Amino acid sequence: MLYSFRNRSPEIGNDTYVSEHALVIGDVKIGDNCYIGHGVILRGDYGSIEIGSGTAVEEGVVMHAPPNQTCRVGERVTIGHGAIIHSSSIGDACLIGMGAILSIHSEIGAGATVAEGSVVTMRQMISPGVVVAGSPAKILRQSKDKNSRVDSFRNKIYEDLAKEYIRDGMQRIDPSSKSE
Repeated sequence: MLYSFRNRSPEIGNDTYVSEHALVIGDVKIGDNCYIGHGVILRGDYGSIEIGSGTAVEEGVVMHAPPNQTCRVGERVTIGHGAIIHSSSIGDACLIGMGAILSIHSEIGAGATVAEGSVVTMRQMISPGVVVAGSPAKILRQSKDKNSRVDSFRNKIYEDLAKEYIRDGMQRIDPSSKSE
C-alpha cells in the first residue's frame, strides 16, 4: 500500500512491482524494474529513501533514514528477506543477505556482499567489492568474478517475477470455498 505523509508521496518507476502487502510511506522514490516484496516497510516519513532501478527488496525488509537524511540504494541491488536498513548508502550491484542489519550512517561500497545475519555498525564503511560477515561485520575476502554472474542471474529472476506479478497479479483464495 502506498501512503502520502507530510504532503510527500511515493514515486514508483515503470515496470516496478510493489506488493499490496508492503507499506511505502512518504518520500520514497523507487526506480524502474524493481521488486518490492510482501511485508516490506519503506518509511520515508522523517527521512527519504531512494531505490535504484533493477533492485529487489525481498519480503520483510524494513528501511528508513534519520530525520532530514536520505537512504540511497543503488541499481541492481538485492536486499534479502528480513534485513533492517538504516544505512546512508548501498552501492550498485550489492547483495545484502537475509537478516542483515545496516545501522545508521553505514555505507556499503558498490559490488559488496554483506552475509546473512551480519551487523554493519553505526558509521561503518564497507569497501567496494568485498564480502563481509559477522557482528560487527569484518572483511572475509574480495568478491570473485563468478559473483557478478550469480548477481545478474538473481536480479533477472526478480525482474521477471515483478513483471509476472504486474501482468497476472495474485488471486485470493477463499478457504471456505475449498472443495474436499
